[in-house]
Amino acid sequence: MHNDITPIHQHKKYWAECFGTAKFLPTSRKEMNALGWDSCDIIIVTGDAYVDHPSFGMAIIGRLLEAQGFRVGIIAQPDWNSKDAFMKLGKPNLFFGITAGNMDSMINRYTADRKLRHDDAYTPNNEGGKRPDRATLVYSQRCREAYKEAPIVLGGIEASLRRLAHYDYWSDKVRRSVLFDAKADILLFGNAERALIEVAHRLADGESISEMTNIRGTAVNLPEAPADYKIVDSSRIEKPGKAFIPVNPYQTEPDCDSKTENPEEAKPIIVRPSRHDAARSAVRLPPFEKLNNDRILYAHASRVMHLETNPYSGRALIQKHGNRELWVNQAPIPLTTEEMDYVFGLPFARVPHPMYGKAKIPAYDMIKTSVNIMRGCFGGCSFCSITEHEGRIIQNRSQESILNELEDIRDKVPGFTGTISDLGGPTANMYRLGCSDPKAEKNCRHPSCIFPGICNKLDTDHKHTIDLYRAARKVPGIKKIMIASGVRYDLAVESPEYVKELVTHHVGGYLKIAPEHTEKGPLDKMMKPGMDTYDRFKDMFQKYSQEAGKKQYLIPYFISAHPGAEDEDMLNLALWLKANDFECDQVQNFYPSPMCNATAMYYSETNPLKRVKYKQREDVPVAKGERQRRLHKALLRYHDPANWPLIREALINMGKKYLIGDKPGCLVPAEDKESKTPAQRRKSGRHGANRFATKHTKAQFSQEAPKSKGRKNNGSNSASKRSSGNSQAGSNARNGGRNNPNAKPRRNKK
Repeated sequence: MHNDITPIHQHKKYWAECFGTAKFLPTSRKEMNALGWDSCDIIIVTGDAYVDHPSFGMAIIGRLLEAQGFRVGIIAQPDWNSKDAFMKLGKPNLFFGITAGNMDSMINRYTADRKLRHDDAYTPNNEGGKRPDRATLVYSQRCREAYKEAPIVLGGIEASLRRLAHYDYWSDKVRRSVLFDAKADILLFGNAERALIEVAHRLADGESISEMTNIRGTAVNLPEAPADYKIVDSSRIEKPGKAFIPVNPYQTEPDCDSKTENPEEAKPIIVRPSRHDAARSAVRLPPFEKLNNDRILYAHASRVMHLETNPYSGRALIQKHGNRELWVNQAPIPLTTEEMDYVFGLPFARVPHPMYGKAKIPAYDMIKTSVNIMRGCFGGCSFCSITEHEGRIIQNRSQESILNELEDIRDKVPGFTGTISDLGGPTANMYRLGCSDPKAEKNCRHPSCIFPGICNKLDTDHKHTIDLYRAARKVPGIKKIMIASGVRYDLAVESPEYVKELVTHHVGGYLKIAPEHTEKGPLDKMMKPGMDTYDRFKDMFQKYSQEAGKKQYLIPYFISAHPGAEDEDMLNLALWLKANDFECDQVQNFYPSPMCNATAMYYSETNPLKRVKYKQREDVPVAKGERQRRLHKALLRYHDPANWPLIREALINMGKKYLIGDKPGCLVPAEDKESKTPAQRRKSGRHGANRFATKHTKAQFSQEAPKSKGRKNNGSNSASKRSSGNSQAGSNARNGGRNNPNAKPRRNKK
């Protein structure tokens, strides 16, 4: 492993820098000719439309490689039915870079109920069907067909989160690392600027890509484990009582005490230095073939993987796939502020490529006036994969760089009205926050800095964010700055000054936050704070809104059917919503995306946040069946009449019939009598057969009742399923939830 790290802006440039900077990276031979190019050094294939904006992955990677002196071409949303579209720029001199786009292609194409979406926010005119399922695999196959000898480098979030054997929700099975299925040469994970630049320059220097096995932030396919590494075997769940106990892969060695709402719950944690040579040791995970047949072992593998994500103390991972070894190097070293400024200061046109004409690209319209101020997240929410992709350590831009981008937006974005739609990132308020103890930060393996309480070593002072907001408002031509990224309210309450600044100047009537649930069971599995923290933030929000003379409202987000949530939990959440007069127009059913902790819970039905054992493990209730998932979602939309039949049936089965009716405290009304026909209300005709029956016929009817009742229930259940299913399918097609990039902000009636 190379220990000497060259800043990404200090590499010697490739000779082709003499061609200068292109207004747009070429997408055709005609554009290449106009630039004087006879070939491309690197060709990026992407599932998104080409938008030259720093919020689009292909633009960042393309401009970064261009700044290194390479000639970079873009093939955006090619026709994947043949190799022809992948040959239009010719053979790359160095490699093909493959990315599915800004989203996992399966999440982009399917709802949480596995229903096909008919739109795509990253495509001109919101047109669906412009990218294939598992786009990384398909694009790689076509590139290999087009030019067999050209190296293939995988990147983007789809490849990053599928770098190991992983549970795939859409096929309901464990799949191999995408590196194997794509038959690619190397996979880059995370924000891969460092690894990408190193791969490009080493290839340009004549080195074979097969020799690049030691680059941080990469995964490679090897015939055997490297000989100079010490391998710690964690391929099985250790049984108690063994004479020899290996290095414990579960030793989290967290770095600090935690602040909790109840001081008695705080547990002192001793800081210990790392007990292993991270640079020369690796952890062996269970092989793919065993994970495919053992759910508890999968939870164990997921836990071990998450404990090795610290870029300083985390170790490489190795995993058998058949007779080959998947070798996953250590996580990349986070970018410095200077390097972040370099990346975001590249010459982006900030608009879609001219080939799209006047076509609207919804994802671009949403972010064209937004600014990404940081990367990473130390929240560790189990349902989110930001930490697995970008890391826990926050990578910050300088205030000067951010203000320069505001001026760039003002000067370049067509039709700019003076409103900045967002200053944020994965969260709105983690800018320049982090561990106050560098030694502890390098050795900490705790999955979250703010759960179950805020770490005492975590700097929660929002002064840098406040200063940024105030400076940004002074930029000439900037009239209004909104904050659209989710506010981490458990951090915000630590800084009342920040909340006041936010509420007074940067809320446009509504502010979205994400309590996700109200009940402790699911909240603990989500690694989210309790509702007492939400109440504290709500009080501060209302207080400062009133002081500013503004009527403003919170929009809380909730997840239904998350692992750990039982029917009773969802009912309590629904009752809380009704008591607080919230009507959620959009609800997100839990979506098991690759690699995140909650997905391991969903698949294994056990808790990987704690030590995993075959016996004495913590089982996790999981809503897997279609009916139960529909019920959990329906409870959050208790106000929708289409959901009432399903909710009524569930309440009766739960022994909660008293919650049906028109009395205060009831969740849904009783069956609407007005929906019956006059004949049904009078019990006349066939509906009145029992009313006018004789004693003999009544007795006969009574004897046959059990059989008739069974048939009636079966029919009723089927009808209920059909009705509720159609309702939910329509809701998903319209709204899509938070994983749908086309979804509009949810408005809650209060």
